[in-house]
Amino acid sequence: MKTRHFLKALDEARIVEAIRAAENRTSGEIRVFVSSRKRPGHPVLERAARQFEKLGMAKTRERNGVLLYFVPENREFAIIGDKGVHEKCGGTLWSDVAADLRRGMAAGDFTASILGAVSAVGEALARHFPHRPDDIDELSNAVGED
Repeated sequence: MKTRHFLKALDEARIVEAIRAAENRTSGEIRVFVSSRKRPGHPVLERAARQFEKLGMAKTRERNGVLLYFVPENREFAIIGDKGVHEKCGGTLWSDVAADLRRGMAAGDFTASILGAVSAVGEALARHFPHRPDDIDELSNAVGED
């Protein structure tokens, strides 16, 4: 699928609102990023990790950022969580969220799939990183793209 078609199919306002709502319950940070860069031979997880760094997600106060990274033209996605998230949530969170995303994406329900992923990640972050009175929104909630 062409990246522009994927982006047109997304309801960005609903995704931004879901991120905002999730982050109101946690000190964690959630980002969604859509890449138009096809890089055959370069694993999507490595590309997502590089984007994670570029977005400054490794610089959150509690190391509790999560990136949902999509490459529509390759039909790929990756979920990257920072050190603090891995320590608290483990790999089960990623495999569960990835399985749900995979099903939803295959069905073509892109916005609903991403909303579900944001909600699941937000719930996990809220359990392990509750919202703090001095919390600030450290990263943009907008859907990023290149």
